[in-house]
Amino acid sequence: MKKLVLYGVVMGLLFLSLEILNFKTLVRQVSMEVYGALVGVIFLVFGLWLGVTMVQKRQSTPLNVKPPETNLSEREYDVLQLMADGKSNKEIAEQLFVSLNTIKTHTSNIFSKLDVQRRTQAVQKARKLEIL
Repeated sequence: MKKLVLYGVVMGLLFLSLEILNFKTLVRQVSMEVYGALVGVIFLVFGLWLGVTMVQKRQSTPLNVKPPETNLSEREYDVLQLMADGKSNKEIAEQLFVSLNTIKTHTSNIFSKLDVQRRTQAVQKARKLEIL
């Protein structure tokens, strides 16, 4: 919601700046091509800024840590590390760019492989086994 308001304010400021330029006076003093180029540049810069802001990919911190010799897959190990960091399933899914159901499957596999029932038990047992 804050971004939407910010974009609205910026757009309003752009239109206000065009009004300040006073179209009629500017067209009389400067050729139409120059005015058109000026307006084009203003909206090009705004469009590029808006595009970069809206399309900018989320930065994820690659874990790049090879799992110790266990029966856990690399992705399960990544999930286990993020669980140990206190992240929720939704946060883990967003960081690893997978669906929530995929994280639930990995979590279930981790519980099964570590023979535990809950996340806290999984993290505790992984630390005891020196996996984390």
